[in-house]
Amino acid sequence: QVQLVESGGGWVQAGDSLKLSCAASGRTFYSMGWFRQAPGKEREFVAAINWSGGAVLHAASVKGRFTVSKDNHKNLFYLEMNSLKPDDTAVYYCAADQNFRVVPSSHLVEYDAWGQGTQVTVSS
Repeated sequence: QVQLVESGGGWVQAGDSLKLSCAASGRTFYSMGWFRQAPGKEREFVAAINWSGGAVLHAASVKGRFTVSKDNHKNLFYLEMNSLKPDDTAVYYCAADQNFRVVPSSHLVEYDAWGQGTQVTVSS
């Protein structure tokens, strides 16, 4: 199976930037996604990228502020977050999809492996 470890979470002020990383290892995967979950809310899609080719997808709520990227050689997957707002506060999870798709999936159930999450807290 795929093993995933997130890092880079922390506390920042509104308007600041933060970059999350996800280290992947193990069996083959085709795309990587970022999801987040705030207290009392369902886990929601943030962004995703295909490992080969680089097709990307961003949720409307973060488009223009967040950017997903990758480093294939290092098996690292990133989420660059800019202009952070208090409502971005959540636990952020990375996930791996082991099925090929022309465009990465935004559906939680399509992902096969998950990291443990990293907390992002944005204060006003």
